[in-house]
Amino acid sequence: MSPATYRQPYQTPGVVWASLPLPALLIDRDSIIREVNPAGEIFLNASARTLMGQPAFDRIAIDAPIEEALARARSNQSALFINDVDVTSGERPPVQCTVQLAPMHDNPDIVMMLISPREIADRLGRSMGVKSAAKSAIGMAEMLAHEIKNPLAGISGAAQLLSMNLTTEDREMTDLIVEETRRIVKLLEQVEQFGNVRPPDRRSINLHDALDRARRSAMVGFGAHMTIIENYDPSLPNTLADPDQLMQVFLNLIKNASEAAGPGGGTIRLRSFYDQSLRLRRKAGAPATLPLNVEIIDDGPGIPPEIAADIFEPFVSGRENGTGLGLALVSKIISDHEGWISVDSVPGRTVFRISLPIAPREPASKYKKETT
Repeated sequence: MSPATYRQPYQTPGVVWASLPLPALLIDRDSIIREVNPAGEIFLNASARTLMGQPAFDRIAIDAPIEEALARARSNQSALFINDVDVTSGERPPVQCTVQLAPMHDNPDIVMMLISPREIADRLGRSMGVKSAAKSAIGMAEMLAHEIKNPLAGISGAAQLLSMNLTTEDREMTDLIVEETRRIVKLLEQVEQFGNVRPPDRRSINLHDALDRARRSAMVGFGAHMTIIENYDPSLPNTLADPDQLMQVFLNLIKNASEAAGPGGGTIRLRSFYDQSLRLRRKAGAPATLPLNVEIIDDGPGIPPEIAADIFEPFVSGRENGTGLGLALVSKIISDHEGWISVDSVPGRTVFRISLPIAPREPASKYKKETT
């Protein structure tokens, strides 16, 4: 087959390709990269535009006779697995992976290379288990929450009535009943809130307004013992968001930072900036940029390493009495806003970063109509 035949543009399966959670490359007979998926861009620390057209094994090193394996996969027209090999892009330490080679049936000269790092596979397995169990638990909790709250209100009311005719010593017991029933009601309300967040009423807003509302609320309440420093980029354009839900996100993150610091207090930094490097692929396969960024940085003890990978999952908490719903709710709201949230944490510095899209500009005709 002539080079012209297999160098024709190859149409990748857009939605499936973009959704693959593992790094994947399409490699032609000359070992040239023809396509790379978003997970592959992250793994190789380079954009698809940079990688496409480059010799594959100039950009990725695999500790195995990979070119011989590619030739065998093409010759036999069947998938081939290479287990437990070291793979590196040259810019990162080698990672132990399983490499799968699979010829594409509509163009047998193109082979898909799927790279499965062991740590990612393990994390995906844990995450799927956690999500499935958490989803079932939330569904059950939602069904029970309303029924449990009613008798709890009666118990609390009865305890308050009893306390009127009791000695101070006995009143301590009724006060404990009231306090614990209120705590349980609060937990049930969080469960209900998580399961019943309304769709966001998104409109063009200045994200600094939501940040400032959250900061002022925190400073007169749970964050009064903290020092909050603002470092905003005033030139940021508006984002498309529900102002109340966005404020709730910022408030939750500031509250977490305040509680992590303990009664001794600490410093929280609120930073906003513009960065076009983060691009996400939507379900339709079209990339979208999220250039508006907010970071909430604290100098607390950090997130325990054993839960760091699952911190946005329901019922995962680093605090002794935490419900594990606050960050799950934050993640859900940001996802509903077509944004992205990430965390980087070491002792003494935890950074939550929220990335959001820019609000589309209103047509000039609409502006004139509203102002006339």
